[in-house]
Amino acid sequence: MFKVLTLNNISVKGLERLPRDRYEVASEIQHPDAILVRSQKMHEMAIPETLKAVGRAGAGVNNIPVEAMSARGIPVFNAPGANANAVKELVIAGMLAASRNLFPAWAFTEGLSGSDAEINSATEAGKKRFVGTELPGRTLGVIGLGAIGRLVANTAVALGMRVVGFDPGLTVEGAWQLSAEVEKARSVDDLVARSDYLTLHVPLIDETRNLINAERLRAARPGLVVLNFARGGIVDDAAIVAAIKAGQVGGYVCDFPSNALKGCERVIALPHLGASTLEAEENCAMMVVEEVRDFLENGNVRNAVNFPEVVMPRTEGFRLGVVNSNVPNMVGQISTALADSGLNIIDMLNRSRGNLAYTLIDLDGAVVPTLADRLRAIEGVLAVYLFETP
Repeated sequence: MFKVLTLNNISVKGLERLPRDRYEVASEIQHPDAILVRSQKMHEMAIPETLKAVGRAGAGVNNIPVEAMSARGIPVFNAPGANANAVKELVIAGMLAASRNLFPAWAFTEGLSGSDAEINSATEAGKKRFVGTELPGRTLGVIGLGAIGRLVANTAVALGMRVVGFDPGLTVEGAWQLSAEVEKARSVDDLVARSDYLTLHVPLIDETRNLINAERLRAARPGLVVLNFARGGIVDDAAIVAAIKAGQVGGYVCDFPSNALKGCERVIALPHLGASTLEAEENCAMMVVEEVRDFLENGNVRNAVNFPEVVMPRTEGFRLGVVNSNVPNMVGQISTALADSGLNIIDMLNRSRGNLAYTLIDLDGAVVPTLADRLRAIEGVLAVYLFETP
């Protein structure tokens, strides 16, 4: 029986994919094999000794101590693309709201008083303050062309916009999913200088912190509207407020409120609504539950942020998984230990990612506790997993 700890409310549609005859799922559970989480921060949380996998029902994993998990040989799974449509729709909504000054206009009408005739008169007199612009012919710059960025770019093309994208990590498969009309920028600076609207779809890492800063905003087209539905910290809040007040930037729409943004004209700060749709929550939960289950039962790794992808069809044999530092002769030492125990390898797959490697092995016999201990004792081995025969 596998034990799964939920740190947030996980969609029932996802949890239904864990058979109750094999899984015990609860928000309070001792000695969990896996943790399912959405937004709760895990950095100060003690890692249970029994933990084998963490599943994030979403894309970003800033709330999970990934390095600490890697050091323990624990894969961290996420659900890339499962909430892409929800975020795409909010980006487009934000762009339209900023273009047509919808929020200031709504606030204006909410503040009107008097008879209907007086309100109508004030409306006609005041509406010229909220004249907007249309999207066709305008240029949208997209930084980050992953699942969300591609959807935003393609939708903007369909709306008649000129789209320029930048992503040095764009894969061939990702490029095939992009509209042929999306132009390629040479750099972030090149893209910012060419954009009327700028949308960000990158993770928050050291290289992207304050990616949009005072220097880049000074070089932007006057009236640039910045949209950030990726992560707080990618845009320097103080810099963009200063640029708005100086008249250089026309607006900022984001999902990450802060004290620096409060009360600033032409800023729309939403309460982290990007993935807050019923469909996105269900899609993320179903996707990550399937990933965690496949690892717990079969040792397969799909969409782990810290492990290589390792997927091997199941044989009749006994399955073993070994996580180790990516250094020479690890597979040789593992194979020697298995041979010394009289076990024959039926199938094996070894992959590495950065400083970590993962080997999945099907054997013609079971791994006894003494052999498992010998494998764990090999210098550089981080974790040893035994998977039941299906």
